[in-house]
Amino acid sequence: MVGGPVKKRDMGTDAHALPAVDRTRAFGMVFPPADDRYTGMQLDFVGRVAEAAQGYDYDILLTTGREVGDPPFQRLLAGDRVDGIILMEIKLTDSRVDHLTELGFPFVTIGRPGVEDAWWVDLDWVALGRNCVRHLADLGHTTIAFINRSEQFFRAGYESAHRGLDGFNQGVEELGLRGRTYFCGDDTAAGEACLAQILRDTPDTTAVATLSEASVAGLYRGLTRAGRVVPRDFSVVGLMAVPSLMTAVTPPLTAAEQPVDEIGRIAVELLMERLKSPGAPSRSVLLRPLITIRSSTGPCSSAPGGRY
Repeated sequence: MVGGPVKKRDMGTDAHALPAVDRTRAFGMVFPPADDRYTGMQLDFVGRVAEAAQGYDYDILLTTGREVGDPPFQRLLAGDRVDGIILMEIKLTDSRVDHLTELGFPFVTIGRPGVEDAWWVDLDWVALGRNCVRHLADLGHTTIAFINRSEQFFRAGYESAHRGLDGFNQGVEELGLRGRTYFCGDDTAAGEACLAQILRDTPDTTAVATLSEASVAGLYRGLTRAGRVVPRDFSVVGLMAVPSLMTAVTPPLTAAEQPVDEIGRIAVELLMERLKSPGAPSRSVLLRPLITIRSSTGPCSSAPGGRY
């Protein structure tokens, strides 16, 4: 067991039970920032979870901690500071999930861990990746690039990066398209550099599907520098984006809308259910938001009848 001072909670016959007299009226939210700083979407999640928790008269204690041995994660567990924990930025193999399960500590993940009997809420990243490819294929695009999160994020095993890529690859294979994948950091400069690399590698690329929403402005800037007009010459679709980002770029981004309110609400509801019904079987919720068509995707100009 990592972090010697933290011991398995003595909760009587059920390791998940929390005596009412010991309630702290606080949840921990373990949310490591992307590339050492929080993105706008991450901050939205923090706010929505806090609002949902307030509905149950609970406060949120926000901390970081990518691994079980990280001091912020261990401090959260020490001293009965919180009644339960919401984990974010979930990896396919996540030491935090394993550790909390071993301790018998109530927790819920936003993201699907690679273990059985977990409580979680997540987006269907595989379906989102596949649907983006299908949307672009319907518009006549046959050479498409996939822009993932950073290589560091992917190598660490974060589930959204892996499952989104799986969906893209499935869509490309099913439809017989040409697809190439790239890593991209979460900022404008990284997006611009990534777009330039795509056009150097495969100049006839006519569309991208991106998981890196924080770099979208950079993709647009890179296309402008390359003389490509969106969507006349090039289409951009996001697997997922918050509404404020979708409309902050011109033309507005075609993407599935991140259901931040719903995810935050469900995560808190699941954690409350664990606290109120310690012996209940695990529950999970998989959300499948639809792509909202805006103005960043259009017919492929090189396809028959594509120019408009």
